[in-house]
Amino acid sequence: MTRTSPVPSRRSRVPRAALLGGGALLLMTALAACSRDGAQGTLNRVVSTAGLNVTSDVRYGPDVRNVMDVYAPQGARNAPMVLFIHGGSWENGDKDGHKFVGESLARAGYVTAVMSYRLAPANRYPSYVQDAAQALKVLREKAVALGGNAQNVFVMGHSAGGFNAVEVVDNARWLAEADVPVGAIRGVIGVAGPYSYDFRQFSSAKAFPVGATPDEVMPDRHVRADAPPHLLLVAENDDTVYPQNALNMEAALKGAGVPVTRTVLPKLNHITIIAAMARPLTFLGGTRQAVIDFIEAHRLP
Repeated sequence: MTRTSPVPSRRSRVPRAALLGGGALLLMTALAACSRDGAQGTLNRVVSTAGLNVTSDVRYGPDVRNVMDVYAPQGARNAPMVLFIHGGSWENGDKDGHKFVGESLARAGYVTAVMSYRLAPANRYPSYVQDAAQALKVLREKAVALGGNAQNVFVMGHSAGGFNAVEVVDNARWLAEADVPVGAIRGVIGVAGPYSYDFRQFSSAKAFPVGATPDEVMPDRHVRADAPPHLLLVAENDDTVYPQNALNMEAALKGAGVPVTRTVLPKLNHITIIAAMARPLTFLGGTRQAVIDFIEAHRLP
């Protein structure tokens, strides 16, 4: 993802644990290498889904990437549901790299779908947002079989996926097209998302239509008054997505009367803010606890 404006380069700081188990040491090594793919691969290797019900490759559309993996607690019934959307500048990434998110949220008691979506530049805005809407539709249709509650759904995304999560719910067009009632969405969680920037200045322009303007595509321009509560998580040391994105998004939500909490998580960067969702890496920062607290505050009883 790209910054909305230049910011000073800052070295990412990763806390050191005095005593690390073998798994945590591997994770720290991957993160220190600053490789998103390497870190995700290591996370997924050391995170076990034993004891969970995992349903792989649930299809929500015709494209090869229109699939999601669902992680659920054993015996789940009428549980809150979460749709997680990965990042990658709309050009990279997939559900397989985020098993650790599904596992983490399932252990917290939530039926969690981790989706892939069509990628740019072959598939530009709004293709990937429409994919999120279709995934929500299918997730709700299969809610009972998966152990979830179709009226108790949260949408969460990191980086480009944060854009998708906020846009699909806040822009009245997308849920309506997929016949998903906005009232079924209990909350939106954006993690280091680029909600408000002039993409025309950056390489991510290829994810948007030629000739499009920020007013036409940015989520902070599309806020509906009946949108559900939002949690916007910001990494203090993020030099990939500038924090002004969350400030602008917060202002737009407040202007529309939508409840919003913007939380800056200290010492985290653009990668470690989502890595801290992994249960072995919660010592990095407060991402996981902030997400769980938000869901618990806004879920149906």
